[in-house]
Amino acid sequence: MRRPSSASTVGARRPTSAVRRGDTLHEDALRSMLSDDPNNERAFAALAEIVRRRAADADAGHDADPLTAEALDPSERERAADLAVWALGEELAGNPRAWYPLIEVARLSVRDDHEGTLRRLRTAAERDPSGRALAEALLLLREAGAPVDALGLGVGHWHPKDHDPEIARQLVLAAIESGRPLEASRHIASLDLYRDQRAVAELREELVRVLAQAEQAIPGT
Repeated sequence: MRRPSSASTVGARRPTSAVRRGDTLHEDALRSMLSDDPNNERAFAALAEIVRRRAADADAGHDADPLTAEALDPSERERAADLAVWALGEELAGNPRAWYPLIEVARLSVRDDHEGTLRRLRTAAERDPSGRALAEALLLLREAGAPVDALGLGVGHWHPKDHDPEIARQLVLAAIESGRPLEASRHIASLDLYRDQRAVAELREELVRVLAQAEQAIPGT
């Protein structure tokens, strides 16, 4: 609470004339944490829950006509909550170091805005030198049924010597899901480029087994 204030307004709570709620101090603390580290996943999740609950309550007509509130469709409340988290993610993504908020916005947009999702995931991958953002992005695309897009994103941004080995797993699985066993094999071979071979030995063995099982399941093999 005694920390010097920052000149940046990214992540700062916007002024409001609404009645202050009990979680206001908690929200301010979370926003301060995210100002320092915009990729703090726990802080983002906690803040997202606050803004989601607040948006759902507002859309439900809390502090308004209770008869109107009862008539609202639950799906509308969920949409209002999602939009609030979307706005939060976009706001925090204004920090040039932020990649996790972009992943979360992409998660919300993956069904309705394919190009926007890919654009956000590319930006997230470019902002994170560790490769964690890229691994998260590839998993998101695979879970959305877009393994080919995952391959395109991964091949364009993966640096085996420096990145999280988890990217190799996601690329191999995406290649298998895309029906490209030869490409999966090449991604496994790229593990040879990692500096710490002991750290990836178990992962390599796992992926070799997974690929072998997938090839056995292909008719005619």
